[in-house]
Amino acid sequence: MRRVAALASVAVLVIAGLAACGDDGDDRPSETVTATPQTESPTSEAPSIPPSESPTEDPGPPKVVDTIATDLATPWGIAFLPNGDAVVTERDSTRVLLLEAPSYDVRTIGSIAGAVGLGDLGGEAGLLGVAVSPSFDRDRMLFFYFSTDHDNRIVKAPLRGGRLGTPRVILDGIPQGHIHDGGRLAFGPDGYLYASTGETGQPELAQDKDTTAGKILRITVDGKPAPDNPFPNSPIWSYGHRNVQGLAFDSDGRLWASEFGDNRYDELNLIKPGHNYGWPMVEGQAGDQGGGEGLTDPQVVWDTDQASPSGLAYLDGHLWLAALRGERLWRVDVDGGRASHPTDFFVGSYGRLRTVVAAPDGNLWVTTSNRDGRGDPAEHDDRILVIRP
Repeated sequence: MRRVAALASVAVLVIAGLAACGDDGDDRPSETVTATPQTESPTSEAPSIPPSESPTEDPGPPKVVDTIATDLATPWGIAFLPNGDAVVTERDSTRVLLLEAPSYDVRTIGSIAGAVGLGDLGGEAGLLGVAVSPSFDRDRMLFFYFSTDHDNRIVKAPLRGGRLGTPRVILDGIPQGHIHDGGRLAFGPDGYLYASTGETGQPELAQDKDTTAGKILRITVDGKPAPDNPFPNSPIWSYGHRNVQGLAFDSDGRLWASEFGDNRYDELNLIKPGHNYGWPMVEGQAGDQGGGEGLTDPQVVWDTDQASPSGLAYLDGHLWLAALRGERLWRVDVDGGRASHPTDFFVGSYGRLRTVVAAPDGNLWVTTSNRDGRGDPAEHDDRILVIRP
């Protein structure tokens, strides 16, 4: 999933003032951690960790404390408004839902015209990520990533009077495929919008800087390339990605991304501007795979049957990674730009887990994804679970 030698003609620009969002100020190479499952059966109890590998302070096991919503159609994106209400997207129905605090009753506030869902293209396309404007109290804007019948695109739409207004396209022409459409959106502490894309099942696109496929993008709220991006007049922030579906900023403003592997390793990457994460030449750590010079290794890797990571969230010194095929929630310690001690929970208890977000009250919201065509739906799936970390 990433590590190919950067072309000599591509200079990675080091931009003053980006330390908070793209660089942790420490350029020492980090060793890639290989995650090892500690739990082999459905459980919400803390797995045992060998003493030599234990964190200094074990925060204990997370617990499911509530089910906030049921009977959803592949919930994909969750974003919280300043007042604590939650906006949720359904991939397959293309509905936009609002869960109003404190009761969190579910109601539909609109849908995205032109978005395709189950029964149209199927596959992994549909209504995907959502993000709330950093200036929502003033502009009332929501941002969405979705698939049409010929591309992926990002739009913004106002939320007023409890209804979603007419979306306006800010970036289109992102390559779309039956698989690997990316789709996560997140605003950074710099006020710019970050978007993850997939290579649509065409691996060569990940290395092509003339396309937005297989990249992490950084754009303004009007869809223009951020002015200090590493490649002039380009929205590309990093490249060489297979299919990133998780973006999260830690407390120091570093950007982390979870990424689907092919048949060897899934990855957790620390994202830096202009860096090449190596797909399709290498998957996981470069090692003896060849062509590793100039590539950025992942911080953590998983066997693909233990993860298939989608959502990613940061909360209180930990990254939380939702696993689809792995049917579990991973907790990863983060300290000074280093990730360590991946620990798994809820193995097999709730099926495929798609999205994880930090809620305003300090809990995590996690969506199941058992109605996405690859899972085994239980009664009242799909659900949003509330987990006390």
